Amino acid sequence: MSHALLGPIAIHLPERIETNDDLRREHPDWDIEQIASKTGIKQRALAAPGETASDLAFQAAEKLFAAEGIDRKQIDFLLFCTQTPDYPLPTTSCLLQDRLGLSTRCGALDFNLGCSGFVYGLALADGLIRSGVARRVLLLTAETYSKYIDADDRSLRTIFGDAAAATLITAHSEPSLWGFQFGTDGSGADTLIVGDGGARPAADAIRPRHRKRWNSRLYMDGPSLINFTVEAIPRLIDEILTAQQLTRDHVHLFIMHQATRKMLEQMAQRMGVDQARIPIDMEDVGNTVSCTLPILIDRLRSRGELSADATNMLIGFGVGLSWAGCLWRDVWKGHVT
Repeated sequence: MSHALLGPIAIHLPERIETNDDLRREHPDWDIEQIASKTGIKQRALAAPGETASDLAFQAAEKLFAAEGIDRKQIDFLLFCTQTPDYPLPTTSCLLQDRLGLSTRCGALDFNLGCSGFVYGLALADGLIRSGVARRVLLLTAETYSKYIDADDRSLRTIFGDAAAATLITAHSEPSLWGFQFGTDGSGADTLIVGDGGARPAADAIRPRHRKRWNSRLYMDGPSLINFTVEAIPRLIDEILTAQQLTRDHVHLFIMHQATRKMLEQMAQRMGVDQARIPIDMEDVGNTVSCTLPILIDRLRSRGELSADATNMLIGFGVGLSWAGCLWRDVWKGHVT
């Protein structure tokens, strides 16, 4: 049986950069320094008005193909994770298959998950490869949350950035991704939601948990999300480790969704682990939703902080409420097989 190998990653960020100094000039009443100390974010890349998630994903995929010499006709399946699709239908992955020039024998699937989406995508790719359906899976994640955010929204505009990542997942003889576990609690849907734009009539839509303070289409209840995370994620971690007869000491790095610095610092404190084992690297990109994990993995690789001998854990969590985790060794050799 073949197993999934997490291979090369390519990142694409929009050209427009918005810094905290930009926000300070626009909103002199905002306490930018205090906000930055909590979020750990100093700038974000933002999609242009006519630029969509598929545009960003296309650029990331083209970078991946060019950098690694990948034959696009050999891609067996395209998985596209986004919460900002181009259209309600057709699926954006179908549009990307055509635009990227992938084979018409290539499967294509959209899945609407946010901050847990990359781990879910790895699990889907692993299943396709293990079943023999595919040997090369292209996992694209792309988000343009900025399109949901009002310019005066202090709570969201200072956090979310736009980005795309392209990851090639290929068949491999030995397992490098294992121990997948998932969690879902739809009762928390009202903590992070865009309540319009779907088929549900506005009169019947889910209401935000608390009064909306800003006019953004996106609503986020930050404190409730933090409370959920610091309760659910340590439990998920222990469940994964127990199932594999491991302890937290066996894990080199806990590679987590980059929500905010405050949330990740609280996680380290709650888990009783050294902060260095939960990398934080979002200062120049912000919270890029489903793209935070591939961006972080790409940066850890570039700094030489991952090795084939180290067992790490990949963890995503957020909107849904949804969470997912798995164990991972970075056995990719730096070339496409």
